[in-house]
Amino acid sequence: MIQSSHRHNLMGFIPQVRRIIRQTPPKTDRQTMFFSATFSEDVIRLSDQWTHDPVRVEIEPESVAAKAVEQIVYLVGADKKLELLLSLLRRPEAASVMVFANRRDQVRRLFEKMTRKGIRCGILSGEVPQDKRLKTLERFRAGEFRVLVATDVAGRGIHVEGVTHVINFTLPEDPEDYVHRIGRTGRAGAAGTSISFACEDDAFLLPPIEELIGQKLRCVHPPQELLLNES
Repeated sequence: MIQSSHRHNLMGFIPQVRRIIRQTPPKTDRQTMFFSATFSEDVIRLSDQWTHDPVRVEIEPESVAAKAVEQIVYLVGADKKLELLLSLLRRPEAASVMVFANRRDQVRRLFEKMTRKGIRCGILSGEVPQDKRLKTLERFRAGEFRVLVATDVAGRGIHVEGVTHVINFTLPEDPEDYVHRIGRTGRAGAAGTSISFACEDDAFLLPPIEELIGQKLRCVHPPQELLLNES
């Protein structure tokens, strides 16, 4: 059985996996099960090499679940993103929030800035050890803090009930990551809200996202009162 929680994880272990495959019987004489959260061209090529006459089973795309999520895009300058984020987090309806950014350094800076502002939050990224990630996730589930800031390492395969809001501090470069991010809220029939920030640096990423989800996103300027608080 070969399993990958994310396409990049598997590709990073290819030499080790190849060594294991070479020590097994030929693909015609073994049963191979291949699991992956996503199937990039590289992963598909590997599955063709390592399986014989395979049957592919794909679960229903997660984008269907996004129908329970209200999606909005705030058009905001890059220098106003933090101010807007802090204002949104101070709202009482923001009871359980996941904040996504693309890079580990962005997530770390957001975590540090929110902590300095008195917002209790956790952090999940590739630079956080696995055991600490699990503890952080359990604390978030238990409600010890209501804000979790993360890279896309938390966008796939992580299930937390009761997430009220997903905030995309930066738009993802891969449109599929947008679907997985907003899928953290609006689960089990509950309503959810996805708020994305689009600035002069990343607004060009919106059209591919809209093409993937098959709908135009509502793009508006944030209410002025959300930009009047000190950041």
